[in-house]
Amino acid sequence: MDLTPDPLAVRIRRALRTGLAGVPARIELHGAPVTDGASGPVRAVLDALGAADFERPVSVGGLGLGLTAGAIISEELGRAACGNSYRADALATDLGGPAGAALAGFEALPIGSGVTAAPRPGGWELTGTVTADAAAAATLLVAARTGGEPVLIAVERDAAGVGMEPRCWPPVARFAATPVTAAHVVGMLDDSPAGPLARARLRQAAYLLGIAEGAHRIAVEYVGFRRQFGTRLRDLPAVSFPLARALVTLRATRAAVYRGAWLVDCASHTVDCAPHTVDSEPHTVDSEPDTVDVAPITALAMAAETARDVVRLSMQSSGVRAMTSELGLHRYFRLAAAESTRYGDPAVLWRTVGAARVREARRIAASAQSPVASAALV
Repeated sequence: MDLTPDPLAVRIRRALRTGLAGVPARIELHGAPVTDGASGPVRAVLDALGAADFERPVSVGGLGLGLTAGAIISEELGRAACGNSYRADALATDLGGPAGAALAGFEALPIGSGVTAAPRPGGWELTGTVTADAAAAATLLVAARTGGEPVLIAVERDAAGVGMEPRCWPPVARFAATPVTAAHVVGMLDDSPAGPLARARLRQAAYLLGIAEGAHRIAVEYVGFRRQFGTRLRDLPAVSFPLARALVTLRATRAAVYRGAWLVDCASHTVDCAPHTVDSEPHTVDSEPDTVDVAPITALAMAAETARDVVRLSMQSSGVRAMTSELGLHRYFRLAAAESTRYGDPAVLWRTVGAARVREARRIAASAQSPVASAALV
């Protein structure tokens, strides 16, 4: 993985920050902290930049920039405390689903049991209560399990048995024996290394990373001019040291997120991951990629915990003003609370990572006990 900043990535990030700076912030202390969905103010910024084409392969008219570009978009949306309408469209593009839809039921992953699909003649009946990205979307892309792996099912908002509670945030979608057929299944949400779910997890991890970075930036700026006990807050070790440790955590999380995106791009042959050479010698920074394995799940679990911890620390460092509209930190706090479990609870994700590590250790141990090795020992 080449750690040298990509000039194109820098320009994309700069363009996103410029565009998102013009999105009005919802600084009210009550109600939703962001406006999500296809009709939100973020959509105009993304459309103006042509963000939908960043990840799309060149073969279908896109720019072929890979998942790394999608991670940059997601990170900047979180950093600006904006709604994330990009993730639903990106996942729909990966699976060939409808654009402008809202995701629902992803908090139950990786089990996928938030919405149960009971068999019926010609299809299934969906039953359950889950959270959704946006209340006004005409179509919901629902994560459910139909007997095997979790699948993504497109359900019209006005279908029979579908109810939406828009007054709470995140919005809640209810399904009461909602009939669907095989034609409604958009695709599988399996754990393939470079599959749609792995890509969606890394976009969400980048979004959580951006939320943590945005809150940390506000806190650092505030303690730089706020004076207490005759000195600036940042000059007090009890304030500056935890913020410095948080910066280290942010950089470690950033490395995990973008390494995961790079691995997925390499596995899907989206980008060229061959080692660079300088004067006919291999470049020491870049190397052949490892297997993707559980890198997306690890990045998501790490980013979820980072968002929780860093946003909480930022609130504490800024004092009571963090809970007012003066700083706007409360928006990041509420975003972190909702988004850190949007794609599954971090504890469940870490158990998945741990189980994979145990299986790998047992496989290595079993290969070491091969007959050839045993004969050599004798």
